[in-house]
Amino acid sequence: MTNEHDKLRIAIIVGSTRPGRRGADVAAWVADAARRRTDATYDVVDLADHPLPHLDEAMPPILGSYTEPHTRAWAATIAEYDGFIVVTPEYNHSIPGVLKNAIDFLFAERNHKAAGVVAYGAENGARAAEHLRQIFGELKVPVVRQYVGLSLYLDFEDFERLAPRPELSGSLETLFDEVTLWGEALRRVRVGRLAAA
Repeated sequence: MTNEHDKLRIAIIVGSTRPGRRGADVAAWVADAARRRTDATYDVVDLADHPLPHLDEAMPPILGSYTEPHTRAWAATIAEYDGFIVVTPEYNHSIPGVLKNAIDFLFAERNHKAAGVVAYGAENGARAAEHLRQIFGELKVPVVRQYVGLSLYLDFEDFERLAPRPELSGSLETLFDEVTLWGEALRRVRVGRLAAA
């Protein structure tokens, strides 16, 4: 069990599994910036490495009665982290179905942990980021104000190779700052709740 003096662990979640996806490149850009920081440890968690069927648990996740091995493995992975940075494309004004499905599998493993969003799309992924805020709100996951929006027109050469505008590096650093600030505060909340139980 982690205690309040351990370094925060943040998962950089790659929210697309589509062949030819840009998400892995975006996550690598985020992870490269994260490696230069000392306030937390950052791991890339790629949904392509955690294949899940469509939600197949009989009981609602809020009950924590997981019966399927893939659910228990996914729960163990997510439970290790103190916060999340979700890298997501925008599909039809929302997030990819595979990301929504992965979120829907779990409940308590995400509670009282901070999240940040790095989104990309024709409109900087803004609508995917907003939808993700609504979803995470139901799971007791506060999403920090700062988000990083990458434009397919401005931040990808020929809509393919990632080439972020230099000013986005500052936005990404602010996102890291906010996720770690809230991550520390919420870890104290979780430790306090465990001590009181």
